[in-house]
Amino acid sequence: MSSQTDILAMSIGEPAGIGPELALKAWLARDDENLPPFVVFGDPQLLAERAKRLSLSVPVRACNLREVTGIFPDALPVLPLNCAMTDHPGHLQVSDAPGVIEAIEKATIAAMAGDVKAVVTCPIQKKNLYDFGFEYPGHTEFLGALVERKTGKKAKPVMMLAGPELRTVPVTCHIPIEKVSEALTPELLEETARITLADLAGRFGIANPRLAITGLNPHAGEAGSMGSEDLTVIAPVIETLRKEGFEVTGPHPADTLFNPRARKGYDAVLAMYHDQALIPVKTIAFDETVNVTLGLPFIRTSPDHGTALDIASKGIANPSSLIAALKLAGQLKP
Repeated sequence: MSSQTDILAMSIGEPAGIGPELALKAWLARDDENLPPFVVFGDPQLLAERAKRLSLSVPVRACNLREVTGIFPDALPVLPLNCAMTDHPGHLQVSDAPGVIEAIEKATIAAMAGDVKAVVTCPIQKKNLYDFGFEYPGHTEFLGALVERKTGKKAKPVMMLAGPELRTVPVTCHIPIEKVSEALTPELLEETARITLADLAGRFGIANPRLAITGLNPHAGEAGSMGSEDLTVIAPVIETLRKEGFEVTGPHPADTLFNPRARKGYDAVLAMYHDQALIPVKTIAFDETVNVTLGLPFIRTSPDHGTALDIASKGIANPSSLIAALKLAGQLKP
């Protein structure tokens, strides 16, 4: 039987999206996929209603954390929230936002207390949370704020997309492309690289991680003829890390870094902006790619897709990415 610290905490995400369906389908796949036990932080009634709506034979049982391992083989364990949620697939309700936030907070608190091994988050609808007054750009920033609130120490969460053949980390994330150059400072690049190297070693168990770093501009700037950032910002940081003994290479032209031969030469890629990192990893393995947050005092993974409101009531949502997120959360080192 699994120990208490093997349990994964899943936050339900946006109830109008496919999160509830994915949680139900992941539980149905628990034996075939050899999934670690997980508990959903959500509304038991919502999940039971969604299972009935989708004709999924999933018993749903409200529980506390001590009961999860005993319940999981026979029913989907759900830790009830104070804020109820409604079963309106495809139709956003601002009144559901408090429950979405509560689920993330309680799952995070459980992870930081050591009551669960990791947090696996289902997708959220950011606009719905913003309309409620949520002040964070997304999950990653909110988790960092929760850590700081709990520990008093500032956290620097870093987003990694991890697939079976490729791991990528964007240095700058959800900002317009016109602001990337300004945001890309040596300090940010070095901090992100160090967190990535530390978690590749600590969480992924790679003894001497190899990190490839892209250039910002086409052809990595072509010796400065297509932009100066590759020479003035990126190359000095690489040199600093190499002098300390880290196996870091670059700046590499991004257009030649993701082919099968090139992928054999590194364990992860540090890319300069969102699409430079996410397009290749999602193209190679969209359904199996997992969002991993580095730089936190606990493990957090999530699917690499959104809420898919348009198919939330159709029963066709693919749980592969959530299943991959659960598997990876179970494999990573605390």
